[in-house]
Amino acid sequence: MPQKIRLLLVDDHEIVRTGLRMLFQAESDMEIAGEVGSGDEATAAVESLSPDVVIMDVAMPGMSGIEATRRIKKASPQTVVLALTMYEDEQYFFEMLRAGASGYVPKRAAADDLVSAIRVVSQGNVFLYPPLARLLVADYLQRDDTGRSRGEQILTPREQEVLAYIAEGHTSREIAEILVISIKTVDRHRENIMNKLDLHNRAALVKYAIEKGFISIEQS
Repeated sequence: MPQKIRLLLVDDHEIVRTGLRMLFQAESDMEIAGEVGSGDEATAAVESLSPDVVIMDVAMPGMSGIEATRRIKKASPQTVVLALTMYEDEQYFFEMLRAGASGYVPKRAAADDLVSAIRVVSQGNVFLYPPLARLLVADYLQRDDTGRSRGEQILTPREQEVLAYIAEGHTSREIAEILVISIKTVDRHRENIMNKLDLHNRAALVKYAIEKGFISIEQS
């Protein structure tokens, strides 16, 4: 039997943790390693419980989820952090990613989206709720076009469209249906995008953009 994904729930509202616990206990491939109500408790719990994925609230009294994530990733790089928050503000979004979170899901998301996100990040990939994925890709491409990041490598408008859908996690078949083009054409665009940017998967796109400072966490 495959090993279950061990989860640590971090939220200062007990009712939220109760709802999350009930949701994940219904999944055969997940188990609750523990739950805490603050960032300080989260850092200690990671050390003692060694969870696979930490479901992290962003805004909590005392140590924020951002700082807790930063400390967790420094002390335990293999531990995956998934942000689950009511905030869809650009600053929170980019700061959590810079702190080391592998995904960002708003609390308004469907339960199925959250469960899927956990499975995605537990495999070492990145999960961003679609509207937020578009925000990040748009910011990245804007900086590319202005010459502030990737020099002369500029994507065509169609390649930008395809890249946005790739970032949202759509398959080539789904993108082809949305854009009313052939799967072969989508695959050609995908290859051109990755060659131009020298990025070969969606996780690499997100992480590279953040690590190289292409993403501004300042409010415009």
